[in-house]
Amino acid sequence: MDPRWVAVIASSVIAFALKFSGNVVPARYLEQPKIKSITSLVPIVMLAALVIVQTFATGQQLDFDARIAGLIFAIILLLFKAPFIVVVIGAAAIASLLRYFGLVN
Repeated sequence: MDPRWVAVIASSVIAFALKFSGNVVPARYLEQPKIKSITSLVPIVMLAALVIVQTFATGQQLDFDARIAGLIFAIILLLFKAPFIVVVIGAAAIASLLRYFGLVN
């Protein structure tokens, strides 16, 4: 069997086991304050990691381009408590303008 298929099947089994274990764990363990605080932070950490990877990586290389300027602009708008749609459109506009005028790749 091709090693890629072994990796796909192994990943599928691991994902199923993790999902199944989440349903089997007794509720008393999940209701503990320490577990609740950890599980409330997991989505934030995962989203932050996704943003970092999508901003700084192209394929398997680091790439510094207009996306970084867009992210910085979005952070500035968030610090000023701008609405989410303004943050998204502003970041996209900055990145596209920088690319259009050839200031960054």
